[in-house]
Amino acid sequence: MNTKYEIIIYWSENDLSFISEVPELPGCMADGLTYQEALANVSEVIDNWIDTAKSLNRVIPIPKGKLMYA
Repeated sequence: MNTKYEIIIYWSENDLSFISEVPELPGCMADGLTYQEALANVSEVIDNWIDTAKSLNRVIPIPKGKLMYA
């Protein structure tokens, strides 16, 4: 599980589920009926996203981490 990427999780009233997105990995998102399920699902999707990018010889973004402000 690769958890170095920023994950944004929010409730979607339209989908009646939690949506988890990884902004640094285009199109990388998942859902779940609970916050924990959305997090677990997106963790698996991150791994799949990276595996697919490697197999296609695409650039894998380096996790930026949290930005520090002065």
